[in-house]
Amino acid sequence: MAAYMYMPTLLLILSTVLIVFGMKYVSEALQARSRAANERSFRLFAEDAHAIQSQHVALLSSIQSSISDIGTRLGQVERILKEVG
Repeated sequence: MAAYMYMPTLLLILSTVLIVFGMKYVSEALQARSRAANERSFRLFAEDAHAIQSQHVALLSSIQSSISDIGTRLGQVERILKEVG
């Protein structure tokens, strides 16, 4: 190999190795950033789901008390109808 081709060839090989490892590093950094964003969005989703579930529990409790009240009133109506009829 001619002496004038030695340095450009060496630089080309070394720069190729550096570019490959640089691309690998950038890829891993982007994947880690994406994973962190995904975990944050999942955490927000879970917090929202928990808040909505708490609201549903309160609503279900009020519905159950309303049904219990309706059952009591229905029992009173049945008792009055038995007394009349």
